Amino acid sequence: MKPHADDRRDNVEKIQRNINHTIQNIERTEETMSLTDDPKQKQILAEKNHRREEALDSMRVEIRDEAMDKKRGYE
Repeated sequence: MKPHADDRRDNVEKIQRNINHTIQNIERTEETMSLTDDPKQKQILAEKNHRREEALDSMRVEIRDEAMDKKRGYE
């Protein structure tokens, strides 16, 4: 079997979708944190959001790179 060709034409859109989804998760988690009185649960949720923020930083760098590559025609 031959591997599929690397089709990057929709990478920017996919990454943007992931960014939007991650932001929604952060917002939902913040809402949940405001509703709980359990300090341990709040800490767990805060740590998850911290990891999500780090992932967002990486996705933003990646989307810039992909957008530039797309503009250049993936040379």
